[in-house]
Amino acid sequence: MRNAFLAGAAVVLATAALAACGSSSGDGGGNGDGGKAAGAPSAVSSGPVAGAEADPSGAASAGPRPSRGSEPPKIPADRLTPATGTFTKKQKEYLTDRVPVGMDPAAVLQTGQETCDRLDYLVKVDRDLAVGAVVAGEITGAEPAVAHLCPRHEDLVELASHGYADGVHRGAGLRPGRYRNVSPTADCTWEATGPGGKVLASGSSHDGKRAALTIPGAALAFTSTGCYAWLPEGDNG
Repeated sequence: MRNAFLAGAAVVLATAALAACGSSSGDGGGNGDGGKAAGAPSAVSSGPVAGAEADPSGAASAGPRPSRGSEPPKIPADRLTPATGTFTKKQKEYLTDRVPVGMDPAAVLQTGQETCDRLDYLVKVDRDLAVGAVVAGEITGAEPAVAHLCPRHEDLVELASHGYADGVHRGAGLRPGRYRNVSPTADCTWEATGPGGKVLASGSSHDGKRAALTIPGAALAFTSTGCYAWLPEGDNG
């Protein structure tokens, strides 16, 4: 019993000593490790951090948050000048609201000119391929480039605006009529459905050859897979 009593007393004394050390270190009076820890920031903050943006929930964030979907500011039209020479009126129209601050306008112009060059090349190879590349999104930014830099291809962009790329098309984007596909794969399949999901037209071209289809007036959805692009025919264009 005596030994047990002494052991219990020792535990109480040790606990009291540790509490006293912790209290002195928190006041900055200790010289050991506790004294060093006194200068360290607490893991629990009693208020928002200076300069931090307040969260609606009451928590502080690390700094200002950029707005989602924001675009970098653009160079004003009156400051669009190349390092040497000058831009033509059409070139400047193409560049307006298109050149981020800090970017060389000539580099943006080159992108538009390369789009025109690609259309020039594809038209010589196969006009349908040129239109299909615009429909499928392989040639991006074709509309503004053609409008200002190579209007000779306006008919291609107009035809492409009535075509279909692979995917599902519904509602206002669905136009009944006759279509032909461009550069289909061996897994090209299509389907037009009406009310209740009823299949109104469907087909495939597993030999990779071009095919044609008619989207009925009653169609509510058109689905294409592996067919690359569909171009309108006749009066549907």
